[in-house]
Amino acid sequence: MYTGKRILIIGGTGTIGQQMVKELLAYNPKVIRVFSRDEYKQYEMENEYREYHKQLRFLIGDVRDYTRVQRAMENIDYVFHLAAMKHVPACEYNPFEAVQTNVIGTQNVIQSAMQAGVKKVLFTSTDKAISPTNTYGATKLTAERLISAAEYMKGPKSTVFSSVRFGNVMGSRGSVIPLFKKQILEKGYITVTDPNMLRYMMTPSQAISLMLKANELAQGGEVFVLKMPIVKLGDLAQIMIEEVTKKYGIASSSVDVRKIGLRPGEKLYEELMTNDEAVKALETEEMYILQSIFTGRRKYLGIIKSGVENMLPKKEMAIRKEMLRDWILSERLI
Repeated sequence: MYTGKRILIIGGTGTIGQQMVKELLAYNPKVIRVFSRDEYKQYEMENEYREYHKQLRFLIGDVRDYTRVQRAMENIDYVFHLAAMKHVPACEYNPFEAVQTNVIGTQNVIQSAMQAGVKKVLFTSTDKAISPTNTYGATKLTAERLISAAEYMKGPKSTVFSSVRFGNVMGSRGSVIPLFKKQILEKGYITVTDPNMLRYMMTPSQAISLMLKANELAQGGEVFVLKMPIVKLGDLAQIMIEEVTKKYGIASSSVDVRKIGLRPGEKLYEELMTNDEAVKALETEEMYILQSIFTGRRKYLGIIKSGVENMLPKKEMAIRKEMLRDWILSERLI
């Protein structure tokens, strides 16, 4: 699907973006354009992938700037839209900034893609878009709806728009794993919202693999909901203390866990989809497919059943500590 093709990754210097570049280079595309406003990260990636200089192009730009996005989109086959303001408290304190990046930025991507005749656009959403209690979730839900509605409003244009919804990515910038590591090394304690808090989490390689599968299945307007492992925050904190102290020769008994309560806009439990969505969802082995209200029912390969129970996470569904430890170590997250 990607061999010899031109690909644009918007937000390509983030954790998921860098992992996607690495994954897509294996398909030998004609070019991958990495679009972001992070000048230093682009410099680092350029050095890391020096042997791919003929295939990689680095473009400084902001998704809010329609003209720049339009220029980056020229002659592109596939677009992965990963750019977002995603830090929950930052979005709470700067709500219109989140709107400009997550909502207006997504509309810029949609219009530019239609104008340029792109084949497919895949937008990355979040489980926080379900019954949102914060600005971040609300802006992502709006962006999701823009992507689904683009399938209806595109008229004779052939671009296929779809979204993929997933939870936290282990080790990503601003996520809890690098924060825990920093706290252990610098402060000698970990701050935890609530040890019983449950979160959908996956490794970067798991996320990329399922995103690429979703993009293959996309026919237009869908939201693909990835089946994600559930992690108990208390288990994650304990593993981080054990592994970081072992690696750096610190006594694990000297590191304690401090409960700080929910931050502004934060939920104790996240959901994968609403009850209304669950009734209509199609299920495959690795994901759920929510079809657009603007299109008729379509057929997809690998459907197990239609209609599922909404999966509000439960403690007994959390993955085993040792499996979580294996993932953290195998992905070299510490």
